[in-house]
Amino acid sequence: MASIADFETDLVAFTLSAALVIAYYGFLNLKVRANPTYTIHGVNALARSLWVEHIMRNASKDVMAVQTLRNFIMGSSLMASTAALLVIGTLTLTGQAENISQSWHALSLKGSFATELWIIKVMFLLLDFIVAFFAFAMSVRLSNHVVFMVNVPEHDAHHNLSPKAVARRLQRAGNMFAVGMRAFFFAVPLVFWLFGPYFLLASSIGLVIALYHLDRCEPEDAPEAGTQPAVPTPAMQAVAPQVVSMQAKYAK
Repeated sequence: MASIADFETDLVAFTLSAALVIAYYGFLNLKVRANPTYTIHGVNALARSLWVEHIMRNASKDVMAVQTLRNFIMGSSLMASTAALLVIGTLTLTGQAENISQSWHALSLKGSFATELWIIKVMFLLLDFIVAFFAFAMSVRLSNHVVFMVNVPEHDAHHNLSPKAVARRLQRAGNMFAVGMRAFFFAVPLVFWLFGPYFLLASSIGLVIALYHLDRCEPEDAPEAGTQPAVPTPAMQAVAPQVVSMQAKYAK
C-alpha cells in the first residue's frame, strides 16, 4: 500500500491543472457577462433563438425545421455511441493495472507507479466519458421534444409552447451537446496523466490555449478601420429595422 507522499507529484500536477482550467472558465465568465456574444457559444445561442422564432412564425419552414433537427440528433447520437464505446474501452484498462502501469510511465521523470493511483486515474477518465455519454443522450432527448414543439403554430400554442419556451428547450439541448464535447476535450489531459504527472500539466496548458482560440468569437465581418460602410439599398433599408430589433432583443 503506497503512502500519500508517494502521490505528491501527481497531486500537485492535478491541482495545478484543475486550477488552470477553473481560472480560464472564470475569465470566460467575466467576459461573457460584459458581452454575451464574446464566445461562439453565445453566438450559437442567439442563432438558435432567432431560428426557432423564425420557424414557428413561418409555417412553410416546417420541413426544413425537421431536417435541421434530424441532423442535430444524428450528430448527438453518434457522439453518444462514441462515448459508450470509450467507456467500455476504459473499463478494460482497470484489469491491466499491474501489467501496464509501469510501462506507460517509461518516459515519466517522476510520479508514482502504484496500482492504486493507476486505478484512480482510470476512474477519473471513466467518469469523464460517462458524463459525455449522459450529456449527449440528454441532447438527443431534448432535441426529440423540440421536433414536435417547433411545428406547433404560434397562435395555437400553449404558453409552454411559445417560441421563447421552445427556444429555451433547444438551448438546453445545445448546452448538453457542448458539455459532452467539453468532456471529450478534458479527456485529453486525463489520458496523458496515465503516462505521468508532467504530461498532465503540459497537456492542460495546451488544452486551455486551444479552448481560448476555439471559444473566442472573432468578428470576421467587422469593417476595417478607415473604410466607409456600404450604402444601403432600398431592400436593405426595408429589413434593417427588423434585424436590429431582434438582435437587440436577444443580446440582452
